[in-house]
Amino acid sequence: MDIRPIDRLALAEREPERPQRPEQRGPDGEKRPGGPGAQPSRSLFGMVSLLLLAVLLFLLLSTQTQGHRITLAEFQRLWETKQIVDGSVEIRDTAVLAKQKESAANPTPLNLEIPLNGPSAQAIVDKVLEITANNVSVKATSVWFQVLLFFGPFVLVIFLLWFLVSRGLKSAGAAGGMLGNFGKSRHRMLSKEMTGITFNDVAGIDEAKEEVTEIIEFLKNPKKFTKLGGRIPRGVLLVGEPGCGKTLLAKAIAGEADVPFFSISGSDFVEMFVGVGASRVRDLFKQAKDNAPCIIFLDEIDAVGRRRGGGFTTGGHDEREQTLNAILVEMDGFASSDGVIVIAATNRPDVLDPALIRPGRFDRQIVVPLPDLKGRIEILKVHSKKVKLGPDVDLERIARGTPMFSGADLAAIINEAAIAATMQNKDFIEQEDLEEARDKVKFGRAKKSRVREKEENKLVAFHEAGHAVLQYLLPNADPLHKVTIIPRGGAGGATFSLPEKDRMGYSLKWLRATMRILCGGRIAEERAMSDISSGAAQDILQVTQLARTMIVEWGMSERLGFVRYAGTDTRESFIPEKDYSDETARLIDEEVRRLVDDAFAEARQVLNENWAKVETVADALLRYETLTFDDVQRLMEGGVLNKPSVGDLLRAEAKKKAADGMPLRKPEDNPGLPPGALPTPA
Repeated sequence: MDIRPIDRLALAEREPERPQRPEQRGPDGEKRPGGPGAQPSRSLFGMVSLLLLAVLLFLLLSTQTQGHRITLAEFQRLWETKQIVDGSVEIRDTAVLAKQKESAANPTPLNLEIPLNGPSAQAIVDKVLEITANNVSVKATSVWFQVLLFFGPFVLVIFLLWFLVSRGLKSAGAAGGMLGNFGKSRHRMLSKEMTGITFNDVAGIDEAKEEVTEIIEFLKNPKKFTKLGGRIPRGVLLVGEPGCGKTLLAKAIAGEADVPFFSISGSDFVEMFVGVGASRVRDLFKQAKDNAPCIIFLDEIDAVGRRRGGGFTTGGHDEREQTLNAILVEMDGFASSDGVIVIAATNRPDVLDPALIRPGRFDRQIVVPLPDLKGRIEILKVHSKKVKLGPDVDLERIARGTPMFSGADLAAIINEAAIAATMQNKDFIEQEDLEEARDKVKFGRAKKSRVREKEENKLVAFHEAGHAVLQYLLPNADPLHKVTIIPRGGAGGATFSLPEKDRMGYSLKWLRATMRILCGGRIAEERAMSDISSGAAQDILQVTQLARTMIVEWGMSERLGFVRYAGTDTRESFIPEKDYSDETARLIDEEVRRLVDDAFAEARQVLNENWAKVETVADALLRYETLTFDDVQRLMEGGVLNKPSVGDLLRAEAKKKAADGMPLRKPEDNPGLPPGALPTPA
């Protein structure tokens, strides 16, 4: 079972249409190589390739193809039996060559060779002359060919090295030598036509868009802000979880502002050469000032902006710290009239150096959070513009069932639904496609091909029935959405909740109800099977983490009081931080055990009082595999489900195939196993 309670903000990450790329020009106005207007350069590479090809052809044509090697005795036998072609015997420097006549075994003439090596070469030649009665031709190898064969490889290697060095010198001559390009910034200049993204493609973060709009307005009309003596922030830091759309917001800025937009990643500054990162920083800011007003976007700034002096260092030179120092110096040198604004993005603001985020540098932080319900609806609407939706699609229902989903996750849901509808040859996306895509993104693909035994199948059904009954009965829990015993990912089944509203915090009542729901699976399977299994491993992990967090972070223990015992998560050290005594650690363990035991006992009491309902839901899961909230509610009120079971659907499909003349699949011999494929217990 998966519990994801907190819902926040986010923004949509619309896939932009790729517009036609304009001519790329550098800061000096010259056309960049690779752009549509760039002319293909003619270098020496083609000449070197032709030269190598000519030498290889010369060697192939000048060297006789090696034939079948034979001994002198075999040559004498073939000559005496008239199997050697007349006039084909040649004496070379390294071998005696000849051709054997055609025969039934050899339909084409066969090249023969007698190697001439060592002191026996002259004796072999004399014997061949004697056998053939001097009916041979002598061909000596050309002296020039021998010289070329010996010195050719050395000349080619020297020429190739000269070509590479001269080419590097020419390409980097204006940059201070062959290594000068290492100090050049590797940024990209973006424009509105190149990104294709505007603020219309960004949804769910109205406050962040307003703050960014101030920056764009300043770049377009700086006098408007300086009239009252105000100063626009020099640096803006975008902070948010992965997938919330920080980079998308930066691209939207490039699409809205009619100014140069320099984009570079933090990892592009650091190279294997000392001082390269600082050199690139200086070059980037120099070009930005030359093209002011403009925007510099540093993606993943934590790659070079981590706190100095932290972690495990060897005490030597730190290239990352030198790069950070260069960034600090360059940002301090800005004047209000420069018109250069630096925007950075990171999901780890806690590890950044304090000098980097002080006022005067990155003095404004814009939080790009996970989306709330309203934001998720807007994000789904943005992404659904690219696909065809059916009349039964309810995006609000999908948004309610996706708490803690980022903009990237919501975009993946729309894309997976479109793929699923396409594979089923549908004309549009239906609600069931979106529901399946949501479950696939959250838990993984359903595994319908794995078959499990009758007892194992029963265990999973009771396990999920225990979760579902508690989810339905407990008043402070989220409403039940559906329960299934079809496996997804590493889970053998799942119970889904559907929060009625966004939860920005965790109440004690909700936390206790959630812990009891997590305990319900183990309790139900233990009573039904008189045994327990490893299927509750994920439930145990979640309930233990929840209880420990309640104590060490949220102060929800009377014995430990209103105190935080969790250390600071800087991820700079392999040794976990611990600011309390061993006695306090023992009390924390006791309180964790008490919270879990209380939840387990109360969950057992509720299930024992409603055990008949648990059995009813488990039997329905064995028959139908998946139950919605309406199905569970009808069963809990004593009703009966009238919908066809999985077996009925498969039998109807078999009859249809038989009517169409298609081969039928043999039914399962095990009556306790449902016709659908089911996984290992969860």
